[in-house]
Amino acid sequence: MTQPYASFEQLYIAGKWRAGGSKPKPNLNPWTEEVLFDAPQGNVDDLNDAYEAARTAQPDWAAKLPSERAQVFAAAAKIMEARRDEIIGWLVREAGSTLLKAALEWKAVYGVMLEAASLPYMVEGRILPNDTPGKESRVYRKPVGVVGVISPWNFPHQLSARSIAPAMAVGNAVVLKPASDTPVTGGLWFAKLFEEAGLPGGVLNVISGSGGEIGDAFVSHRVPRVISFTGSTPVGRGIGKAAYAADIIKRLELELGGDSPLVVLADADLDLAVKAAVFGKYLHQGQICMIANRLVVEAPIYDEFVDRFAAAVQALPINGPDDPTTMIGPIINRGQLENVQELIGKARDAGYRQLAGGDADGLVLPPHAFADVAADGPLHRQEIFGPMAPIIRATDEADALRIANDTDYGLSSAVFTRDLEKGVRFARSIEAGMAHVNDQPVNDLPFSPFGGDKNSGIGRFNGRWAVDAFTTDQWVTVQHQPRDYPTDARQLSPAQAASVGG
Repeated sequence: MTQPYASFEQLYIAGKWRAGGSKPKPNLNPWTEEVLFDAPQGNVDDLNDAYEAARTAQPDWAAKLPSERAQVFAAAAKIMEARRDEIIGWLVREAGSTLLKAALEWKAVYGVMLEAASLPYMVEGRILPNDTPGKESRVYRKPVGVVGVISPWNFPHQLSARSIAPAMAVGNAVVLKPASDTPVTGGLWFAKLFEEAGLPGGVLNVISGSGGEIGDAFVSHRVPRVISFTGSTPVGRGIGKAAYAADIIKRLELELGGDSPLVVLADADLDLAVKAAVFGKYLHQGQICMIANRLVVEAPIYDEFVDRFAAAVQALPINGPDDPTTMIGPIINRGQLENVQELIGKARDAGYRQLAGGDADGLVLPPHAFADVAADGPLHRQEIFGPMAPIIRATDEADALRIANDTDYGLSSAVFTRDLEKGVRFARSIEAGMAHVNDQPVNDLPFSPFGGDKNSGIGRFNGRWAVDAFTTDQWVTVQHQPRDYPTDARQLSPAQAASVGG
C-alpha cells in the first residue's frame, strides 16, 4: 500500500525541502476550523532563491527529448491513480471540498497530467515563404524560460495543475505560489508528486507565503517571463500593473472573476434546466469562477422554474464531509463567509423573495435562493462566490440576451432550449469566452480553450492554447547564398522593396 506523503511544513526550492524565512501560518480545516498544521511561509530571500533555481534548471530541462519530459507526466498520472484517496482527503480537509467536488477535481487534474504528456510533441515551428533569393525563413517555437504561477484556493489542485503542468511540459521551469488557505492542495502536494515522478530539481519550486510579503516581488521579479494568475479581477488588475511596470515586462495569462449567466428560454426542458442550474450554482458552495452566478428565466416559464428550483434547493443534502451525497460544504474562511452574508442581507433589504436559506453552522452556510431579483439591482454585475442564487425574470429571448450581456465580466455562460440551433445562435451572441447549450457553465476539458473576455481575463488555457501561452516564437533566417544589397532607391522594383528588410 502506498504510504501517504510526509509532512508539508517546508518549502520546496531547487529540489530541496527547507524551512521558510517567515513565521509559519496555521492551516485550517474549513469543516471544523481546527488547525491541520502550521504551513511554511516564504520571504523575499526564499523567492529569489526559487526564481534563481528555476532559471538555472530550465535550460537542461528544455534540452531533454520530448519523450523524456513526457515520461515525467505519465509517471505523475500513475502516481495520482495510486494516491487518489490521499489527495481527495486533502481537498476535503484543506479546501472544504465535498467528496463529490474533490473527486471531480482529482479527475480534472489527472486529465491535465495526461494532457501534459502529449504537449512536448505539440511545440511546432514553421517555414515561411520569403521573397529574398537564397534566403530561408524559419520560425522556431521555444519555451519562454521561467513561468510564475499564482493559484487560488477554490479549486486549488486543478487551477495550479492547469498552468504548471503545461508550462513544464513545453520546457519551462516554474515557481508556484499557492493561495494561503490551500498551501498543500495548491502547491506543496505537487512538489511531492513531481519529486516522486522524477522531475529534476529546480524545474518546479513551491513557495507559500502572504501576498503582502512576497506578492509584488513575485510578479515584478526579473526572472519570470510569463505570470499565470487565477483569482479575482481586482487582484488581477494589480498583477497586470506590476507586470507591466517591472524592469522586464511580463506576458500575462489571467483567469479572473465571473458573472456567468444561466439562461432558460421558454422552450427549455425544465427538468434538465433545473437539475443543471442546481449543480451549476451550488457545486463547491458556489465558490467557482465560472459558476452560474445569475439565473435568467424567460417569463412564460418563470414561475414554474422558480417553484421547481426552490424545491430542489431545499432538498440539497448537508450531511458533513464523510457523506458522498453531501452537496453543500463550508465557505473557505470567516472573511469570505461574511462577504456572502452581506450579499444575502442586501437581497433581503431589496425585498427579493427568498426561496431557501438558513443560518450558518460554523462555516457551512445552507443554500440560499432569491426570486424576482431586479436585473439592475444590488446583486447585479457582482460575483457572489457563495451558495446564493439570484433568479431574474426576462420578458423574452431578446431581453434574456440583454441581461446576460449586461455585465463587465465574460467568463462562462449557459442557455437552455429545445431548439439547438437557436441555442447556438444565442450562445454565440453571449459576450463570454465560453458558452454551453443545454449544460451548466462549469466545464473545463484539457484540450478545449478555457478563458474569458472583458474583465474575466486575458488568454486561454489548455491544449494548443497552453502551448501558445508558455512558448514564444523566434524568427531565424538563413541566407544560403550571398545577396545583393540595394545601393540606389531608383533601381528598386516593388518586389525588391518588399524584401529589403528580409
